[in-house]
Order: sequence, then structure tokens, then C-alpha cells
Amino acid sequence: MKLAILSCSPKCYSTRRLLEAAQHRGAEAKVLNTLKFAIDLEQGEPDLYYRSKHLGDYDAVLPRIGASITYFGTAVVRQFEQMDTFSACSSAGISNSRDKLRSLQILSRHQIGIPQTTFVRDRKDILPAIERVGGAPVIIKLLEGTQGVGVILAESVKVAEAIIETLHSTKQNVLVQRFVSESKGRDIRAFVVGDRVVASMRRVAVGTEFRSNVHRGGVTESIELDPVYAETAVRAAQIMGLRVAGVDMLEGNDGPQVMEINSSPGLEGIESCTKLDIAGAIIDYMIAQVDFPEVDVRQRLTVSRGYGVTEIHIRDGSEVVGKTIDESGLPEQDINVLTLYRGTTVIPNPRLKRTLEPNDRLLCFGKLESMRSMVPEKVRKRRRPKIKQLPASAQQIQDEISHQ
Repeated sequence: MKLAILSCSPKCYSTRRLLEAAQHRGAEAKVLNTLKFAIDLEQGEPDLYYRSKHLGDYDAVLPRIGASITYFGTAVVRQFEQMDTFSACSSAGISNSRDKLRSLQILSRHQIGIPQTTFVRDRKDILPAIERVGGAPVIIKLLEGTQGVGVILAESVKVAEAIIETLHSTKQNVLVQRFVSESKGRDIRAFVVGDRVVASMRRVAVGTEFRSNVHRGGVTESIELDPVYAETAVRAAQIMGLRVAGVDMLEGNDGPQVMEINSSPGLEGIESCTKLDIAGAIIDYMIAQVDFPEVDVRQRLTVSRGYGVTEIHIRDGSEVVGKTIDESGLPEQDINVLTLYRGTTVIPNPRLKRTLEPNDRLLCFGKLESMRSMVPEKVRKRRRPKIKQLPASAQQIQDEISHQ
């Protein structure tokens, strides 16, 4: 395998370890400075130049894109993708994970636990927003910050309001997030490679510091990750489009709460803590997957005139409920079921004998005219009523009444 490691810091620990791991496994690996590329665009021939010379063929690329060069870095990764080169992280995944608001928006439509979050711009919306996330104390975050920078704990509503107004006055976009007090200054970093967690550690804040980042002085301990947390980490990374990711989670009363997904997670802290060869696991995975480059399925499949991709929702009472995919008539209408979603279960390439159940969602490719009749007219979704938590004293009274 010929591997390109995209990094502006060839001497940093993570880059050195990845290069050593690749060479140890017999791969031809080279560290390429992301900012030294030139992107050439020509009909039918996307191309790359490196230091003004035509770039040779690479089997795979491992992006290590820093926050300060996200736009250009993702453009380079995207060009590799257009050249059918396998990438450990998709360009869209890197962009999505780098923006805290965008990543939470994407995760929020899936069954992934996240801290209750709100995003406002109007001064009049600040106090209601703080109230909606549970009141003070609250966490205030800049949309683009790393290593704990730009994360503030506001102990009171007045302090929170003042901080948000100040940041807005400097043209900063901020998130207001519920303070998960039960996490007690702790979080979990799960290192995802492919479809599994290869290492995990708990980070604990020191003293009065609420941020548990190692760069903020947090201490670490290797842990055996609960299967629920492991599954959450893998699904979050996959939803984001990242094959290699560091998923940070809080230990909430309701289970894992995903805070952030890092597309270029550092190796030094977690390798030192767990004593595991994580760099080697990344390279092993890439060697095994190099024949499967990133493909924009919708882009490729919708090129054919009259064909497209859509999701069909099997509603309760539908005439196809209880029938197999074969019996539903989909194949006869030239509709292929690519993936079946059932709750949190994903069934790729389902068998024709698979029985359909209420609330199944089918990702299909086929004739648009045939699928149009199966997609119900869009109706406005009814929002579930928000249930407000009672104060502790009121909750106790309510419990006493219910037990009488």
C-alpha cells in the first residue's frame, strides 16, 4: 500500500507514530504537507500537484487536518476522493465534525444521546434559551474551539447572559448547553477505528477545573468501555462520515451524551494511557479497506435519467406490513432496497424474504415515477410536547401523591 499522511506537523507524536506503524507493516508511506498541494480541475480528470510537481498515485490518504486549515484541507481530501483514493475520513465528515453546531444538528435526528443544546442570536432569546436547557449553571461554547479552549461554565443566569452578549458583540457564534452535573468533571474518550472502539480512557478534571481535557491538566485512566458507550461512539463516528475518530462522551444519568467528535484525534495521550498500539490499528484497518474508496452514493446513482434515491417510510397500517420485500412488489417496480432501518438497527442489503414491519424505513434506489406513489405527501410533523422537569420539592410531592 502506498499511503499519504496529510499533516502540517511531521514531527508531532501522532504523525511520527502513524508513519512508523505504516513502515513497520511494509507500506510505502510519506508525510505530505497539506498546504503544499495545488488542486487542478479539468473535464474528467481531477488532479493534484504537490510542491509544483505532479502527484504520483496513492492507494490511501490519512488526513490530519488542523482546525486552522479546515477549508483548504478538506478541499484537498475531497480531491483525493474524486480521484478514487481511499480516505480514512471523508471530507464532509471532517467539515461536519469541525463545526460543533453542525455536528450536533446531524446527531440530533438519530437516536444518539447529546447534551440539550440551543443556538441563538437575538438578545431577547438568550434568557428563554437558558431556561430551556435547564437553567444555570450552563456551558457556553464557541462553535470552533479545540482542547477545551472556548468552553465556559457560567454559574448563574446573569453571568451567562453577560458572557453570551459579550461574545455576540465580538461577532462570535456560541452554543448554550446543559451542564451535565452528574458527569462531575469527567468524560470518556473513545477511539473509533472502522466499526469498533480500539481504545478508551476516562479523563478527569483536576481541582476546580470543570474541563477534563489533558491540555487543561486533566488526568487519564484506561477503562473497559461499556458496550452501550462503545456502540454509541461507533454509530456517532459513522453518522458523521469518519472511519477514524475520537468520540468524547459524558456519563449522563440517561447514558452516554456525545459532546464532540474529533476527526484528527491525538494519539499521544491515549496510547500513553492505554499502552495500546492505536497507530498500528489505524494502519491495519486502512490496509484492509484500501480497495473500498469513498463513494457519494446519491451523486453516482442519480446520474441515470429517471432514477434516484429516496427513503420510503412503512407506516402502521400500510398494505405492505407483514409482507416480505419480494411480496411487496418493489422488485417488480424496478425498486431496489439498499438498506433497511428498524429502530436503531441497520440492515444493509436486506434479503428479499425479509418481512416488513411498521415504522421500517427503506433506503431505495429505483425509478422515481414508481417510488413517487409510495412516498406519502409531506405533512407537517407534530412536535412532541415538551415536558418540563418539576423542581425537586415539587417532584417529591408528586411522587408521594402517586404512591397514595
